[in-house]
Amino acid sequence: MKRLAVGLMTTSEYSEWRSKRINELEKKIERLEEEKMHLRLDADVQKLEAKKLRKGKKKA
Repeated sequence: MKRLAVGLMTTSEYSEWRSKRINELEKKIERLEEEKMHLRLDADVQKLEAKKLRKGKKKA
C-alpha cells in the first residue's frame, strides 16, 4: 500500500496573519530587551549611590 504525504497547505490569509504576528512578537521582544537594559542601568546607578553613601558614613 502506498501513502502519499502532503505538506500542510496554508491560505494567504493565514500566511499574512502569521507574518504580522511574528512582527508584533519581534517588536515586543525588542522592547522588553531594551527595558531590561534600562533596568540594569538603573540598578547599577543605585549600587553606585549606595556605595558613595557607605563611604560617606565611614568618613564621618
